[in-house]
Amino acid sequence: MKFSVIFEAQLADPTVEREHQVIRDCVEQAVLAERMGFDRIWAVEHHSLKWYAHMSAPEVFLTWIAARTHTIRIGHGVVCMPFNFNHPVRVAERAAMLDLLSGGRLDLGAGRGGTEQETSLCGVDRERTTAEVEEALRIIGKAWQEEELEYHGELLDIGPHPILPRPAQRPHPPLFLACSRGETLVQAAELGVGALVMGFAGPESIAGMRAVYDAALAARDGSRFVSTAVNDHFSVLCPTIVLDDPEEARRIGVRGQRFFAQSIGHWYGGAGIPDEAVAAGADEAAEMRRAAEQVVARLHELDIPVRPTSTATFNADHAYGSADEAIAYVERLRAAGADEVMCLVQMGTVPQEACLETLRQWGEKVIPHFRGERGGADPA
Repeated sequence: MKFSVIFEAQLADPTVEREHQVIRDCVEQAVLAERMGFDRIWAVEHHSLKWYAHMSAPEVFLTWIAARTHTIRIGHGVVCMPFNFNHPVRVAERAAMLDLLSGGRLDLGAGRGGTEQETSLCGVDRERTTAEVEEALRIIGKAWQEEELEYHGELLDIGPHPILPRPAQRPHPPLFLACSRGETLVQAAELGVGALVMGFAGPESIAGMRAVYDAALAARDGSRFVSTAVNDHFSVLCPTIVLDDPEEARRIGVRGQRFFAQSIGHWYGGAGIPDEAVAAGADEAAEMRRAAEQVVARLHELDIPVRPTSTATFNADHAYGSADEAIAYVERLRAAGADEVMCLVQMGTVPQEACLETLRQWGEKVIPHFRGERGGADPA
């Protein structure tokens, strides 16, 4: 079992000063994550998604983290691979440079960045995003395994060129794909890349997604592999806040997740601007249910079918509370088939001190439970 932390750089009330501070806060958390025994940090890439994700240049963020750390792996979770976001050759060049400078610590995930807000910013054809992501992975895998890249595909035609530098990891850093649906899980398995499962629906849903992934692994014949280096790693999201006061941890965690869910609803579903008000003593579980009901009502109003995934981000059954409760939740994720737990700690309304304390609690109590070892030294 591997343990990682994923960063979106979310914030309520996104003034310039608060935006700058949240990026610095993410750096502090990432450096602490290494000291607390986490295996990896992931950074997303999104563009123009105010509130939801201010992490627009993860290659710079990850480089800064690599220079501040020594052993923790650094992951793109994910690069937006449609060509108008990032040309695949430029992704290969930047990623190889970071892998080299970090001493071979890079993991590279691919995704669509498919919101209308993002695609309209960069002139991305939303109808081509899935095909462009797959072709980008093929080009990157090929560029890192041959002396000169020559690629003649359906979407891009590239004559012979050396792609420089070469990565430290041979033949190249592990490749991943963001997966939120059965189709993308099958695609990841057939392409021979790891799955980054970003769902909030909980362990039972994760078990179902793992079954889809495993069935595709068993059925594939290798004809769609994007590289000779096959990666069958299954990473799953784990929203978490862990404090000495379990009730306070649940209140902070559920409030943070509500902000996260409302931000997604705003940019992915046309809902209103996320509710940034934090009322002292609010019943956050009730507020979460109310927010989910609003989503269902909006879908009914628009005559859009309500599916189980429609309100998945409002499911509050996660690793909120005490360290023992987090351990019990991770046990459920492990039973569901998780190879890696990606801790989502930094959510828009969560104070920095709660983020840091959560990472300490995981490092001192949760991770050692699964490794049979004692926690690290107090980093304070």
